[in-house]
Amino acid sequence: MRHRIAVVGSGPGGLTFARVLHRHGHSVALFERNPSPDARPPGGTLDLHEGMGQLALDKAGLLAEFRKLSRPEGQAMRILDTDGTVLRDWRPAPDEQANPEIDRKHLRDLLHGPLEIQWGRGVTKVLPGTRDGVRIEFADGPPETYDLVVGADGAWSRVRPAVSSATPHYTGVTTVETSLDDVDRRHPGLARLIGDGSVAVYGVNRSLTAQRNSGGHVKVYAKFRAPQDWHAHLDPADVEALRASLLALFDGWADPVLDLLRHGTAFVHRPLHVLPVGHTWPHVRGVTLLGDAAHLMPPLGAGANLAMLEGAELAEAVAADPEDLDDAVRAFEERMWARAARWAEITTAGLERLVSPDPAAALALFEEVQPS
Repeated sequence: MRHRIAVVGSGPGGLTFARVLHRHGHSVALFERNPSPDARPPGGTLDLHEGMGQLALDKAGLLAEFRKLSRPEGQAMRILDTDGTVLRDWRPAPDEQANPEIDRKHLRDLLHGPLEIQWGRGVTKVLPGTRDGVRIEFADGPPETYDLVVGADGAWSRVRPAVSSATPHYTGVTTVETSLDDVDRRHPGLARLIGDGSVAVYGVNRSLTAQRNSGGHVKVYAKFRAPQDWHAHLDPADVEALRASLLALFDGWADPVLDLLRHGTAFVHRPLHVLPVGHTWPHVRGVTLLGDAAHLMPPLGAGANLAMLEGAELAEAVAADPEDLDDAVRAFEERMWARAARWAEITTAGLERLVSPDPAAALALFEEVQPS
């Protein structure tokens, strides 16, 4: 391929784009601001949908390897009332492959494979329309020029300003994340509560969810409606003060549920931001976006799946029509915008129901997705 192509960001979308191009015999420059693969925690587990994330892996020739790494049993879902009563207890069939789970680190390593990632290359600005193409400026090192720059660099994308003035806005819902390690040995009661997959408890304008990862690791997410600066009076390093504040928010809930917070280690504040539903931009020659950089939405299982499918589709389009790169990108953007708008509407409505004044709305949403 004569074209010089760069992707910014080594998340699932950027890696899938680069890996599918690699399968078609084309190279791509892959820039990542983190200095190394393990510079920060990789995050929790992901459920990859058959027609989205799994389809993208199939396009990359990695579906069989994914099957070996994934955890179909992780699709199990239990819902409790705030008093600990089990309201729903859904378990997948032995051959259920609709949405198997995989740890983010395992997925990253699978996609990384033979790719060369330029670690520690933080992008500061992307300038289209220069004489030699699209100019990328870095926090450290000289600028470089490409025919196509793909922004796969997440919510606070440094590529997005090259095509759009949109910025993420706060949803009014905050997530605080904590975790449990070696749960089966250290906290067998909580291990039984969580089961093979996830357990969720919904109250008035708040929820607690625990999700099993591999190796006995569990991620716990407390979601609630609050001002973005709700924790401004707390010292981020004071774990016990943060724990006490969260326990006060969930006061009156059953003790086994609150134990998910009592035994958590560190607490990470993650206010939920989104881009406007239906976010698009006037096409800019040589620059495009995918994943959260293009359509940041509530984290309800669609984001990584969309990013991976988009990365795979864009790579196939570029590989199939190398003579007219710009037309291939234009056609990709039109498909991406329409699909992403539908999912943004679904996930925005879903967040409203999952963190709602009426906890029954959350249970009803689960029944729609997974009838008992």
